[in-house]
Amino acid sequence: MLARREHSRKELGRKLRARNFNTDCIDEVLDRLTQEGLQSDQRYTESYLLSRIHKGYGPVRLGMELSERGIDKEMTNSCINELDINWMDTLNSVRVKKFGQNLPKDFKGQNKESRFLQYRGFTSDQIRKLYKGED
Repeated sequence: MLARREHSRKELGRKLRARNFNTDCIDEVLDRLTQEGLQSDQRYTESYLLSRIHKGYGPVRLGMELSERGIDKEMTNSCINELDINWMDTLNSVRVKKFGQNLPKDFKGQNKESRFLQYRGFTSDQIRKLYKGED
């Protein structure tokens, strides 16, 4: 499984349990893979973040997705800070790709765009700054 892509410890455990491996054996194998550097939640988190940020997802959604995959908030925040992402640039490029260059002039259009951007995982503050023209 690790030959194809990085996996979190939780994901590997879930996949091995689904294949009816012994739970004690799974823990031992996962511990050994971690010790040998073949499985790393840090590497997985960095890889996952880069992939999803490139696809236009924001920090809120990324945090939730990684949490579901067994990555704690501290590691997520640490990796996000190391990557030094300009979320406003990411937010703007996602908005332009979906809705075009011009900002909506009416509340209805702005509300529609805001809902989409929140679904993508951007914070209300980030979205508000976009429409107010702040950096």
